[in-house]
Amino acid sequence: MAEELDVDAMLQRFRERAKAVRRRGLPPLEGPERKRFADQARIDFMDYAIIGDADASLEDGVLTLRIDLRPSPDPAP
Repeated sequence: MAEELDVDAMLQRFRERAKAVRRRGLPPLEGPERKRFADQARIDFMDYAIIGDADASLEDGVLTLRIDLRPSPDPAP
């Protein structure tokens, strides 16, 4: 399996999924179901975006994703 895995393509698919979640609208739901759907969309976007932004390496059949979760430094004024 590791020989077949294109890590860059995998990360691109996660970036595309994050964009798709961001673009999709809310279905005609009401009340608690609408909130649950919106909450799940936020979680899905965050998960896909985090993985899509990872630095990945595949060595000896081990896929390693390095994800920097530290806040970005504030830009200079």
